[in-house]
Amino acid sequence: MQELLCLLGLLLIVEGLPYFAFPGRIKRWIAAILGMPDAHLRAVGFCAMALGLLITYLSRK
Repeated sequence: MQELLCLLGLLLIVEGLPYFAFPGRIKRWIAAILGMPDAHLRAVGFCAMALGLLITYLSRK
């Protein structure tokens, strides 16, 4: 449980850093995402999940 909480804390730091450091760029990026087709966003999300799963698998070996 301690590892999970540590991982969650690190995830929040990494996710929050761009919003803190580059708020204007984040707003432009979100506007660009709103214009993307759903299929493209699903493909990017799937690739990100697959990469995360691969990294997790290889790091636990």
